[in-house]
Amino acid sequence: MINPGTLLQTLAQVIRDNADELTDLDQAIGDGDHGVNMRRGFDAVAEMADELNALDPGSALQKAGMTLVMKVGGASGPLYGSLLMTGGKSLGSDPGVNDMAAALRSGIDAVCRRGKAEPGDKTMLDVLLPVSKTLEACVANGDDPAVTLAAVRQAGSQGLESTRDMLARKGRASFLGERSIGHLDPGARSAQLIIEAVCQALGAKP
Repeated sequence: MINPGTLLQTLAQVIRDNADELTDLDQAIGDGDHGVNMRRGFDAVAEMADELNALDPGSALQKAGMTLVMKVGGASGPLYGSLLMTGGKSLGSDPGVNDMAAALRSGIDAVCRRGKAEPGDKTMLDVLLPVSKTLEACVANGDDPAVTLAAVRQAGSQGLESTRDMLARKGRASFLGERSIGHLDPGARSAQLIIEAVCQALGAKP
């Protein structure tokens, strides 16, 4: 298992590298601060890397989630915080792939409850839910890790692209009505970036 602090540092770097894109996407249909907020939150998590590495994966995710709630502005902090905190509660000290799939599902359920969103609302859920379903299917099929990671990455990319033609029903973007159609959702993009980074890190682990 990759050290949680190291993995979260990797996620922070991915968010940092793509913060301007996230801001541009959010300027088109939202408040325009998604990139800045996400970078601030994940930078705070990255600064805790040594502390997080001393914890088991579940505890590390819970602590990182609490940090995101405190540091990330807007709706993203509570949503990503809920994802990590609730998912972390499902993990032990040495989680297997079944545990990871269950943790992701429980975290997504928490996001659904907090955000009161559904698939098709043009949110991060339109990435996270397909990813979760794909991971669960791969686990059930007994697919090897390389096949599983490739399928999960594809599900994330397809989920992101699906938001382009959706009508936003949540958040600031919902105020635009049909003008929200034709734009990628910034929250879906940040979710896809995180999924991609996690898959790359897991795939690179010897």
